[in-house]
Amino acid sequence: MTVTAAVTTVLPETAFSQKFIHPGVNQNSKDLEQMKKMVLDGQQPYKDAFERLKATDTGFVVKSHTHVLRGPYGKPNIGGDDLSKGANMAYNYALLWYITNDKTYANKAIEIINAWSPVLWDLDYNDAKLLAAWTGHIFCNAAEILRYTNSGWQQKDIDKFTNMLMTVYYPLMRYYYPQANGNWDGAIIHSILAMAIFTDNRKMFDNAIDHFLHGPVNGGILKYIYPSGQCQETTRDQGHVQLGLGEFAGAAQIAFTQGVDLFSLAGNRIALGYEYTAGFLSGNTPQAYGTISERAKNLRDDYEYVYRHYTAQGVPVPYTKRAADSVRLKATTSVLSSVRASYGKQQNAATPTPSTIGYVAGAGATSSINIPANAIIVQPGESIQKAIDEAAGTGRWIVAKAGIHKLLTTLKMKSGVTLAGEGLKTILFLDPASGEREAVINADNNMHDVTIRDLVIECATKTETHSDPNSTRSYRGGYNRGGIMFRTLTEGQMKNINLVSLTVKNGTYNGVFINGASNVNVTRCDLSENGVSVPPGQKLMHNLLITYCTQVNVKDSRLVTSPYGSGIALDQSSNVIVSNCEIARNGYYGVLVTESSNVSVTNNLVEANDRSGVMVEFLQEGAENMVVSNNIIHYNSGYGVESYAAKQSKVENNTYAGNGNNGVQQKVSNDKFIIME
Repeated sequence: MTVTAAVTTVLPETAFSQKFIHPGVNQNSKDLEQMKKMVLDGQQPYKDAFERLKATDTGFVVKSHTHVLRGPYGKPNIGGDDLSKGANMAYNYALLWYITNDKTYANKAIEIINAWSPVLWDLDYNDAKLLAAWTGHIFCNAAEILRYTNSGWQQKDIDKFTNMLMTVYYPLMRYYYPQANGNWDGAIIHSILAMAIFTDNRKMFDNAIDHFLHGPVNGGILKYIYPSGQCQETTRDQGHVQLGLGEFAGAAQIAFTQGVDLFSLAGNRIALGYEYTAGFLSGNTPQAYGTISERAKNLRDDYEYVYRHYTAQGVPVPYTKRAADSVRLKATTSVLSSVRASYGKQQNAATPTPSTIGYVAGAGATSSINIPANAIIVQPGESIQKAIDEAAGTGRWIVAKAGIHKLLTTLKMKSGVTLAGEGLKTILFLDPASGEREAVINADNNMHDVTIRDLVIECATKTETHSDPNSTRSYRGGYNRGGIMFRTLTEGQMKNINLVSLTVKNGTYNGVFINGASNVNVTRCDLSENGVSVPPGQKLMHNLLITYCTQVNVKDSRLVTSPYGSGIALDQSSNVIVSNCEIARNGYYGVLVTESSNVSVTNNLVEANDRSGVMVEFLQEGAENMVVSNNIIHYNSGYGVESYAAKQSKVENNTYAGNGNNGVQQKVSNDKFIIME
């Protein structure tokens, strides 16, 4: 395989070999001095934030607990509020101490930390990890200021606090919790970074950075903020979205203090998430996969630092600024802790712009459809199968009108038929009582000239969307259901299959599986959340599986979030083009190519997959005439491109960033190495 001129960018490695800066959580000493000067000079909004912060000193009485219990949504809540209030007040007092040099404030901060450090044994119930994550970084901000100023905090008490961090907090958080909504891991990363700095533990710090970049399921930054700016919790409610954004941004703020820039990665992805959400809260209606939740739309105090940071870097964030302006008159620590003495050189000053690769895809992506006059119209409750049987071989269209079309048995497609819907409002749903697996199959082995377009195939066991979609993800479902399976007996036996602006989602089996066909076109489709761990087993089912096919063109599509499979898997296929697709957040590889030839993977966005972005594997003969070029391949957990014994092939002109954690962005080997797991 020939490798030429790959464009490579990675995070600066120098920061990872340096000693930590102290104090060095939200701010370093120069930042704190600048903040103090601005307050004492009467500069706004810092002077007023300081005055509001002083007003919080209302005779706070610390109350520590040995066992802190917090259930979902705070029920039960034994000691949880006391822990949160204690952490916040410790940080408030530490800032007041730094600004005023009044030892009364230092003593109060020390009193709070010293009251908790020897007493707290554990946190329990549903929100234990979350509560630890919410409070850990706040305690550490206070502790860093106290430890590295003349506060009077004694070493024996510093040791007790360190012991609490390492024996109570860290064991609870060290495994993260990516199965929960992403705000959990954002908060956990936030606190682990702060604890790593306080304890001078570089390995802990690096581990948290790696999880920020590559965390699985919902755990990393690109799992949380999509290339459009939509967030993993956008369809849940805006309170949790803002919480998640704030925690990831808080982690990035800490990393920036230590010289690691997480804000600029992936085209200023954090800014993109903030602008999308703040824009919606300002009255915009951006495009979304799913329905944007109207719940909990009050602005949180999570915008100030993000606005200040990006503005200093020359990155325009107008909606984030508007949100920060709206909450600033009531804010305290967020305003004071946003001060940086210097941001260095301005870089990455481009306006955060949603990716246009594979966007928008799926049902609803086609603006208008010219429906032939002789189309057969099928209302919900009427038989689509009867219409297919009537139209077979004629080239006629069948239009399934808006609504839920419950299929009592698997739909059998016949030749010469176009099955169309009315976009997202047309849902095909296989009745779970049928006991069958696929929603749609081919009626015979010689099927040809078939189009399915502009509708949704819902593979879950319900069509209703839960208020928390993460709670009903396909890998939790305990069912075995797939979308489309067209399978025949010999190569090229089926011909001319077209999937256009189609959404197939939530299949535990493959979303779409096409076998033995020639001239297959997948255009503007959204295949997501398909391929779990049902028989025959994980890593064998995918969003899109193409086997023994030739003349395949997959373009302008979204192939994302397969829990245990790849975005697209090609096996024993030839003359395949995969172009301009978003292939992201899949639990296996982004693109998996096995024993195939004349395959072109070009101009795609391949990001945040849990293995390598593109894998060309060897089993017996290997792949031949592969071209992997001009793709953006970044922040995948393995290599950007990984290839074994591919003959007469090229990997060239790809843009890499942050793939794996060893700095090597691609592995192209001539060895006949067989992956064994």
